[in-house]
Amino acid sequence: MSTTQSAEQIVAGIQGWLQCESPSNFPDGIAAMARIIADYAAAAGLTVELSSLGPATGPLLYATNRAPGDTRPGILILAHMDTVHPVGTLLENPVRIDGDRLYGPGSYDMKAGIYLALTALAGVARPGATQLPVDFLVVPDEETGSHASRAHIERFAANAKYALVCEPARPNGGKCVTARKGTGMLNLNVKGRPAHAGMQHEKGRSAIREMAHQVLALEAMTDYDRGITVSVGTIAGGTVTNTVPALCRCVVDFRVPDMGAAQDVLRRMRELCAVGPDVELDIDVELNRPPMVKTEAAAALLALVQGYADRAGFLLEDAPMTGGGSDANFTSAMGIPTLDGLGADGDGAHTLNEYILVSTLEQRLKFWELLLRELA
Repeated sequence: MSTTQSAEQIVAGIQGWLQCESPSNFPDGIAAMARIIADYAAAAGLTVELSSLGPATGPLLYATNRAPGDTRPGILILAHMDTVHPVGTLLENPVRIDGDRLYGPGSYDMKAGIYLALTALAGVARPGATQLPVDFLVVPDEETGSHASRAHIERFAANAKYALVCEPARPNGGKCVTARKGTGMLNLNVKGRPAHAGMQHEKGRSAIREMAHQVLALEAMTDYDRGITVSVGTIAGGTVTNTVPALCRCVVDFRVPDMGAAQDVLRRMRELCAVGPDVELDIDVELNRPPMVKTEAAAALLALVQGYADRAGFLLEDAPMTGGGSDANFTSAMGIPTLDGLGADGDGAHTLNEYILVSTLEQRLKFWELLLRELA
């Protein structure tokens, strides 16, 4: 399969992929998207495998140009086929072109990035056509935390010299990403004591009142100077209005710039204590994605990659640390030099105005061709 495609051909290919809706909570849609990608890779002569991660998740897709028996550390490309957009979003954000913008759910985050990288790999599908063997892993659950796919990502990363991630380029210049905050989640449940709100109010122990204290304590852990944010995202409690509420629960998102901050936040959350008497706290907290910290090795890789971008006709700059996590967090934490945000240029991730810039597609494809063929 030739990778020499005009902007019109690239657009047509991406448009076809965007017609398949693949939200994280729709395994059938993800399976259909996986089949489309797998067929495209197989037609190019790549070795392709689809593996089940369970009926509630969707399959894992692996494509490679490795020769049988070639176990050298190579290039690991990471991508995800799931989106945040529910089925039916095509009606609100249909696939269309308006000026330089190609709209459609999942266009920017991140089907266009998959298409560009895989089309480039299709042109070097023959074993030995690249300096290093290339492994392309497309997961079905990145938007929900990569819980089912993380072990597979780390298994492939253990035999990678570099990791390249197809997440979208940062808006307003198409910058790449070398640093991301780590992401974590706290599930906090408060158990109080129910009582009649009118006749025996004094015997009750309000779980909602206690949760109010805990919410303030949690939100107070935010430290903008250190780059730490803590956000109580959802909260629910009580049963009926005339009963002192016995239960309340909340889910908390936190972001941390480095492992020192992560350990500090985890410790403080685990040490939360009840303020009121006769109430219990059930604390379940985890760091879902470790921080992606820019290393000297990642900086050296960026310098190499910027040369390929220059030859492809555009300037590739490094974006400031971003608060969003990705699967790059996992490979970076393992010590693998990792570059993220190498996908399509555009804007509007996770919105109904998501788009990619058509005028950048040919340059981005050329960039991936050079990157995969020459990186050693």
